[in-house]
Amino acid sequence: MKFVDEAIIRIEAGDGGNGCLSFRREKFIPRGGPDGGDGGDGGSVLLVGNSGLNTLVDFRNQRSYRAERGTNGAGQNRTGKSGETLLIPVPLGTLVWDNATEELIGDVTREGEQLLVAQGGKGGLGNTRFKSSTNQAPRRTVPGTPGEHRELKLELQVLADVGLLGLPNAGKSTFLRAISSARPKVADYPFTTLHPNLGVVRVENHRSFVVADIPGLIEGAAEGVGLGIQFLKHLARTRILIHLIDISDQAGTGGIVESAVALVGELEKFDPALAQRERWLVLNKIDLVSEQERTQRRQELLEGLHWQGPVFEIAAINGEGCRALTGKLMNRIEELNEQQQDSSPEHNEEQHE
Repeated sequence: MKFVDEAIIRIEAGDGGNGCLSFRREKFIPRGGPDGGDGGDGGSVLLVGNSGLNTLVDFRNQRSYRAERGTNGAGQNRTGKSGETLLIPVPLGTLVWDNATEELIGDVTREGEQLLVAQGGKGGLGNTRFKSSTNQAPRRTVPGTPGEHRELKLELQVLADVGLLGLPNAGKSTFLRAISSARPKVADYPFTTLHPNLGVVRVENHRSFVVADIPGLIEGAAEGVGLGIQFLKHLARTRILIHLIDISDQAGTGGIVESAVALVGELEKFDPALAQRERWLVLNKIDLVSEQERTQRRQELLEGLHWQGPVFEIAAINGEGCRALTGKLMNRIEELNEQQQDSSPEHNEEQHE
């Protein structure tokens, strides 16, 4: 399936039905009085989170959505039927913008979560509503109100705990294949990843996390060079970034350091807050260099980057070091989840009680 992370759609909530002008007409009841019923409410439009979707491609095929109109009121004080609410499934992680005002309406992040994006119109009033002691034969009705019309911009930010960051051909896709059941394309040339890939890493029963692999970044990405900058927004919701570096790069340590510094620079240009996200350094392809050369390159790399964070060495092609890394990641994600839970308003209220 083609990955689509942006779409523009037009939605129309249903109009409310009109109130009815009617009088009771029955044999032997010459003055039956007003009996016009109210119109039904128009259907609203809601977006609903669906974990079974991972792309917005369906919205390229269908761009317009309209909820049902409420039916008009009828005689004998019959109220019109309300229009059905229109539920539109969207992937988890979908941001919803009003395309005209550029206002963020909301985002959908949980399975079954509903977001109201267009309110249906109210049903009009029938003439029965206007009956009084001084006006026993009212001919006044109120038409239904129109439903909201909007043009929406949908933007998908994939939900993942860990994001993979690195130059083209650093081995991100191979790493994702090694630690999960995801099967992204792998080849011995750069830019094999053309859209984000997600993989679920199961450390043990009931302990798992999600990893996102985005296309590789190159220098100048912030100015539109290459592919990766188009998808950096997908790292916005991640908890930890894995900076994957090819330790066997033929450019030597100097080239590796220069490329790593350039990549961090592109990250800072795109979003300074994202550049401050917790980041782990992972040296890949250790099977292609000798232990002595690996140690030397590692030392020079850490000094060149002034690195103080966690460092791991792996060979994604054969899985060496991957199990230890995923175990550490799982522990850290659980720590972050606990910290988030402890700082949540609900938790603070429970402690106060």
